[in-house]
Amino acid sequence: MPKDKIKMPKTLGACADLVWDLRQRRLEAQRAVDDLAAQESAVREHIIQTLPKSEARGVAGSLCRVTVVTKPVPRVEDWPKFYAYVAKTKAFDLLQRRLTDAAVRERWEAGDKLPGVVEFNAVTLSSLSCFNRSALSSCSFLESSARPR
Repeated sequence: MPKDKIKMPKTLGACADLVWDLRQRRLEAQRAVDDLAAQESAVREHIIQTLPKSEARGVAGSLCRVTVVTKPVPRVEDWPKFYAYVAKTKAFDLLQRRLTDAAVRERWEAGDKLPGVVEFNAVTLSSLSCFNRSALSSCSFLESSARPR
C-alpha cells in the first residue's frame, strides 16, 4: 500500500495518464537507485580488493567500520551430476521453486505438456505508451511537483 493516499482521477482515461506519469517517475527514481547501487558496489569491491593486500581485516571511517568477511557459498560445477543427486535422493529442497517462463512457453508452443504445470492468467496493464506528453503535463489531477518536466 502507498504511504500516502492516492487521489484517484475522475475518469479512467485520466487514471491511464496518471499510471503513465507515475511509471515514468518510478523509472527515473529506479535509474537513480541503480546508479547509487553501482557506486556502492564499486566502493565495496575497492575495499575488498585493497584491504587484503594491506593485511588489514577492516577499516573505520568517521561514520562506520567495515570488515572484510569470507564465507563459504555453494556453487554447482557439474549440473548433470547435481541434478542426478537431487533426483535420486529427492532432495528438491536444494532447488528454488520457480519456473522459467520463457522455457515453459517455448515447450507449450511446441505442443509439449508439462505434468503438474497449469496456465494462470495474470491480470496486468499492457505496455504503457504516451502519445501526447504536452497534454499530460497540463492534467489538473497532477500536483505541480508530479507533472512531467
